[in-house]
Amino acid sequence: MTAPRKPILAGNWKMNHGPSQAARFFADFLNLAEPGDDRTIAFFPPAISFAAAREALQGRPDVRLGVQNVYWEESGAFTGELSVGMAKDAGAELVLVGHSERRHVFGETSGETARKVRAVLDAGLVPVLCVGETIDERRAERAEAVVAEQLAPVLQVVRANEVGELVIAYEPVWAIGTGVTATPEDARTMHAAVRERLREAYGAEAADAVPVLYGGSVKPDNAAELMSQPGVDGVLVGGASLDAAGFARIVKAAG
Repeated sequence: MTAPRKPILAGNWKMNHGPSQAARFFADFLNLAEPGDDRTIAFFPPAISFAAAREALQGRPDVRLGVQNVYWEESGAFTGELSVGMAKDAGAELVLVGHSERRHVFGETSGETARKVRAVLDAGLVPVLCVGETIDERRAERAEAVVAEQLAPVLQVVRANEVGELVIAYEPVWAIGTGVTATPEDARTMHAAVRERLREAYGAEAADAVPVLYGGSVKPDNAAELMSQPGVDGVLVGGASLDAAGFARIVKAAG
């Protein structure tokens, strides 16, 4: 029998909170969120704020840090990019891959996302793979098909003995930063669809070890209901993770 999946509460700061703001955030947050080993807390600060965040988190191993993006090459003439090795050397444990803003703002393809996932796994870090549909795709009743298409290139490069190192975040694009949240039923249905794709690729035991998070206008007042849904193993929070008190409430909502 697969062990219960530990809830993951992750905050993606996007292009917010410089180093001084990051230090102030954690000074407040750590006073509000008690240490605990019954859940995983993770933050994805901007790369420029990573060192400040790491310094602020000394003595709190229950809070993990990741980076928002990497490139798959180890080094070279790739201005503005960050290699997985650099992220690991800085102390990152997780890497966001394929966030909708990378796909829709910067034109990242699912094939490129798969290359990044492969590089992250090869470095021994945890890829947090983001998938999700736009409002037009949902209205066309293609939500599950779109997510399957985004997953397919990644599942081709992740071996069965590695899939337990993967975290997936379902983030309906139409709910990100809009204030509109998927209904609990929508979240449950889409998480089940993601899990089914994993089972088809790897079998039930391996697939059931993969945490699947929900992301998209998660707030303190809806986090508990979302996380109570079967198959929802935590949340990837955007705007609400910028406020220490609000994110501490989301952490508490995980029980």
